[in-house]
Amino acid sequence: MAVLEFHFDFGSPNAYMAHKVLPNIEQRNDVTFDYIPVLLGGVFKATNNVSPATNTRVVANKPEYQQLEMQRFLRKHQIEFNFNPDFPINTLQIMRGAVAAKFDGAETFKTYVDAVFDAMWCTPKKMDDPAVIEWTLETMDLDVERLSATPEVKQQLIRNTEDSVARGTFGSPSFFVGEELFFGKDRLVDVEEQIIYQKLVVAS
Repeated sequence: MAVLEFHFDFGSPNAYMAHKVLPNIEQRNDVTFDYIPVLLGGVFKATNNVSPATNTRVVANKPEYQQLEMQRFLRKHQIEFNFNPDFPINTLQIMRGAVAAKFDGAETFKTYVDAVFDAMWCTPKKMDDPAVIEWTLETMDLDVERLSATPEVKQQLIRNTEDSVARGTFGSPSFFVGEELFFGKDRLVDVEEQIIYQKLVVAS
């Protein structure tokens, strides 16, 4: 089976929604996605992209439609969501924490990702405030010191971001099935179809 990857930044509400849907796709298809932390600000800078919240403000009716589309997605997948009042949030520290958590092991990484996504988009907190980050991690029994931004952690986040852009990404969430890129939570249907196709190819 081809490698499956989810390239994400906690600052994207659509990445949060995708994170909530991926377990069902994994279960239905007996697969596992590798979560790749990337820095969305670095992706935007490298690709001359801007936040959707910025580029839709000047388009009449588009922001309203995107809100409608989001609500449909939330209802369909029964996802709890509360827009973060402090958006946009500088995610550098929490993305470095994600890399550190991944270095620490699969269990730590899963706990960290669930906790931070929840703190961003379910019970929203100001997740660029170091004190709030520390409190959030401690409530999940995560060792704050072990998740510190060492030079190795910082370099890995840079490398993840550069490699992601080099493979074609321009935003979050992005998914890879092998080297096939899919962008956005609304492409998850296509992601699952590609997984099924790849399995058929392998079986034949």
